[in-house]
Amino acid sequence: MRIGEVARGAGVSAKTVRYYESLGLFPVGRLSNGYRDYDEWHVELVREIQSLRTLGIGAEQSRPFLDCLVAGNERADDCAESVAAYRATIASLDTRIAELQARRAALTELIADASARARPLCEFGPDVISDRKEEH
Repeated sequence: MRIGEVARGAGVSAKTVRYYESLGLFPVGRLSNGYRDYDEWHVELVREIQSLRTLGIGAEQSRPFLDCLVAGNERADDCAESVAAYRATIASLDTRIAELQARRAALTELIADASARARPLCEFGPDVISDRKEEH
């Protein structure tokens, strides 16, 4: 199977398949003419990487899942290392959520403070801005 067929089968570009290969995520044999020799297994591996990406698990972090499949397991998360990768991703998401909640709280506080000071609420249209420039 050629790279374009793998890409179409997995719903990605050939460039994406080459990128995954460059990360060493799956071995690819070569034909006597130097062309890469893929099979349906590679399509499944690329699909798995794409599926993990939708969960926030980058290609670089997909190794435990792919290793689990290559080892003959039915599912990519049948191995302890895969479950550990899920947990690490959840911990990262929890950190990100906490950061976003803190930013939201700060913005909410700034809005409340600004609203309390604004008498009347300011309107900054193009006319107001150009009038202010002329004053200074």
